[in-house]
Amino acid sequence: MTDTPLALIRNFSIIAHIDHGKSTLADRLIQQTGALTAREMKEQVLDNMEIERERGITIKAQTVRLTYPAKDGKTYVLNLMDTPGHVDFAYEVSRSLAACEGSLLVVDASQGVEAQTLANVYQAIDAGHEIVPVLNKIDLPAAEPARVKQQIEDVIGLDTSDAVEISAKTGLNIEGVLEAIVQRLPPPKGDASATTKALLVDSWYDAYLGVIILVRVKDGFLRKGQRIRMMSNGAVHTIEQVGVFAPKLTPTDSLGPGEMGYVTAAIKTVADTNVGDTLTDDRNPATEPLPGFKPSIPVVWCGLYPVDADDFEKLRESLGKLRLNDASFHYETETSAALGFGFRCGFLGLLHLEIIQERLSREFDLDLIATAPSVVYKVHKTNGEMFELHNPADMPDGSVLDRIEEPWIKATIMLPDDYLGPVLALCNERRGQQVELTYVGARAMLVYRLPLNEVVFDFYDRLKSVSRGYASFDYAMDGYEDGDLVKISILVNNEPVDALSFMAHRSQAERRGRQICEKLKDLIPRQLFKIPIQAAIGGRVIARETIGALSKDVTAKCYGGDISRKRKLLEKQKEGKKRMRQFGKVEIPQSAFIAALKMDA
Repeated sequence: MTDTPLALIRNFSIIAHIDHGKSTLADRLIQQTGALTAREMKEQVLDNMEIERERGITIKAQTVRLTYPAKDGKTYVLNLMDTPGHVDFAYEVSRSLAACEGSLLVVDASQGVEAQTLANVYQAIDAGHEIVPVLNKIDLPAAEPARVKQQIEDVIGLDTSDAVEISAKTGLNIEGVLEAIVQRLPPPKGDASATTKALLVDSWYDAYLGVIILVRVKDGFLRKGQRIRMMSNGAVHTIEQVGVFAPKLTPTDSLGPGEMGYVTAAIKTVADTNVGDTLTDDRNPATEPLPGFKPSIPVVWCGLYPVDADDFEKLRESLGKLRLNDASFHYETETSAALGFGFRCGFLGLLHLEIIQERLSREFDLDLIATAPSVVYKVHKTNGEMFELHNPADMPDGSVLDRIEEPWIKATIMLPDDYLGPVLALCNERRGQQVELTYVGARAMLVYRLPLNEVVFDFYDRLKSVSRGYASFDYAMDGYEDGDLVKISILVNNEPVDALSFMAHRSQAERRGRQICEKLKDLIPRQLFKIPIQAAIGGRVIARETIGALSKDVTAKCYGGDISRKRKLLEKQKEGKKRMRQFGKVEIPQSAFIAALKMDA
């Protein structure tokens, strides 16, 4: 495998908006080159997580090596990376692009350029890629290839005179895509005689082989039995197996310059393998590491607690295993008076949060409660200290607060002109600032600055509903700004419930506090005494609901006789209720927590 000349290798990724046909195109390329037999072939063959197949989305970038006998009589080795399209997994895309020299830009010929098409193509341009435009779904009656080509030229500035027109579903013109890859994408550069340098693109845990590392070799070779060193932490390991994905794991003698493949070295924990690290030879190490890619920074945090307190250790192990093959997921332990022991977890976005929760319940059979998602605030104290606030429950007392900075994002929304009014109204309602509004044909491209905490709850759902599903949305972080923010505490029977506290802008605090109080009133079961539910900012109550007491008829056994006897019994009941309210603990059922936290705050 190592004798493939660099001129015959092509490393490329497929980039596109969600649902424009990346994984289906990958299937056709695998089929066309005969990497899998007809019996082994299935739809979305690279989406190997059950949850990916069910939702029809790609979450993890996947790699496959194909061999293609081209029309020029040479046999090329193609390393394909299928990448996710959703904004939460842009980190996976950046890692894939760092390992390739070229990209296929897939655009749906009926939908045209969408928000993530732009975001991903700009990432590819930044990575110095050669880009081949591919128009997919041209067999659909609604396809307008000429209009979409013009749109790609107007919006992105790519020449589309030789764009490849295909249908990934029917397999139309897949040969044209393969020819474009070998003719128009550049071969990798590398020096076989230089010191070994390989970029660690991804790593995941396998129960039999230990940690499997996905690498892209830049210089030198990786061979079985070689001692390799991780440049970031100095850890040394002996290679047990090297190989390629074809798409099954296929062991080879070695991996040479320009090649992509996997390495196993009996590594026990994935914590030893930092994504973006450089692997080098232990005896003859490289002096400079390869430029990696910037580490992912979580933007949304929430608490995950086991419903059954005995599952805490199981949850710890499960999170550790998920962290093994998702470097962008962060977690740390925390405790809550209401929910016991759990973990504060950091995610790249709400879909990422939802996927992790679902994987925990499916793959590890865990029942979990998630607290309300919150973003990372920068809290400045009066003594000049600054700290990052991940959990609203840790908010310091107002007397020592100087100011709070909140994260802002720059959002790009692409939508048909007809829905512009409701979308502008939604962005303004969420404290947005309009940056620009441009038109490409009948489609509007809207750029807005928005506070991230207004987006994390239900912005995406609301956007889809006001635009009837036609708007596409992409965002990038855009720094921090001072905000008039307050912490809203929820008190049940005068006891603060830290798991329900959240941050909000002062102008919306009352509305949100009232919403959650009304919701809890319906969710908490009645007791034998009245239960006040309050939302408060500091010591000031801004909203209140009361759950009425269950009444027991203590006078039922009194028939006839003196009224004072009945009054005596009622007074006694009143005293009892007063005492109960003083000492009674209100147990909030888990189901009420879950329902309250799901609220569209």
